[in-house]
Amino acid sequence: MKRTWLLFTQAVTVLLAAYFVVSTLKPEWLNRRTSLGGLVSVIEAPSAGTASTAPGSLSGAAKKASPAVVSINTSKAARRNPRSNDPWFRFFFGDQGVDQPQVGLGSGVIVSADGYILTNNHVVEGADEIEVTLNDSRHARGKVIGTDPDTDLAVLKIELDKLPVIVLGNSDALQVGDQVLAIGNPFGVGQTVTSGIVSALGRNQLGINMFENFIQTDAAINPGNSGGALIDVNGNLEGINTAIYSRSGGSMGIGFAIPVSMAKKVLSDIVTEGKVTRGWIGVEPNDLSPELAETFGVKASAGVIITGVLQNGPAAKAGIRPGDVITQVGEDKVDNVQQLLTAVAGLRPGEGSRFALQRGSDRMELNVTPGTRPKTQIQRTPAERE
Repeated sequence: MKRTWLLFTQAVTVLLAAYFVVSTLKPEWLNRRTSLGGLVSVIEAPSAGTASTAPGSLSGAAKKASPAVVSINTSKAARRNPRSNDPWFRFFFGDQGVDQPQVGLGSGVIVSADGYILTNNHVVEGADEIEVTLNDSRHARGKVIGTDPDTDLAVLKIELDKLPVIVLGNSDALQVGDQVLAIGNPFGVGQTVTSGIVSALGRNQLGINMFENFIQTDAAINPGNSGGALIDVNGNLEGINTAIYSRSGGSMGIGFAIPVSMAKKVLSDIVTEGKVTRGWIGVEPNDLSPELAETFGVKASAGVIITGVLQNGPAAKAGIRPGDVITQVGEDKVDNVQQLLTAVAGLRPGEGSRFALQRGSDRMELNVTPGTRPKTQIQRTPAERE
């Protein structure tokens, strides 16, 4: 009997020692569960409290920014044909009655705890009603504070408490190859996050907006993403998604976002003044070419050539003439028309600025006092918008 008890106690001691060693060195072995005689083995997943972010995951950035990205639904009231009461019109064309109401879908970004939202102008343009839906399912009616068709930006406001706010980044520090995420509500399926990189910077002359300085990305952007957020790996806002290049209507890996550096100025002007004020000098600029240089007899190799000057406009009053080549506005060097438009637009109306130019073979400087840029109507094709 003593021998049997001794063997039992030794066996228990060995098993306890083995359990201690395994629990210390290989605790995952103890999480294995065997079912039905060991035919199937399942490893239990770690509990939610012990979950960790996988290496390379961008979930932290998405979680930080997503609550501040909203869905925007717009509607335009049905329009009745103005001739629908004409008996002859009804005889030939029937009772057409009232047209169907139009609805639209887009996204937006909450940029202030006061309820200000940045989105695209084309998302809310002409809308009679705007409904904003937050990621936490709260709803609110959106009010248009102001729009800027020249950059395709608009500012809305909602009245809700405890609003999540996105952190504004520094789009001027972006570099080609940086990872970015696009957040929005494509096709109305619900908030969606897609990833990609910055494919190019400073894209312009696309014929989309008057003032173009787009961030190009291959993060998937589709209809409904308009006005949504383009964020960096830290969850900071770098751009407002606005357009895609597409032959099918869906994403082809070429999307465009308005840099937050441009959006901040538009936001500030609209909130403080109700509109965006830009400088204007009244010239007809063209990219410098050998043919134009020869035509006007100018010896410049870089800059923007002026082919027309508005009579009594700011440029004319300052002494700028057709054939002059503008090479610099203030501290900004200009090499093409888009750069000149952007530089002049950034000037404050009524305040003089130094313009460097070349006339013939002579270099000179003029002080130009810009006026206020008049409103412009830009023609856009639907295929350019998403």
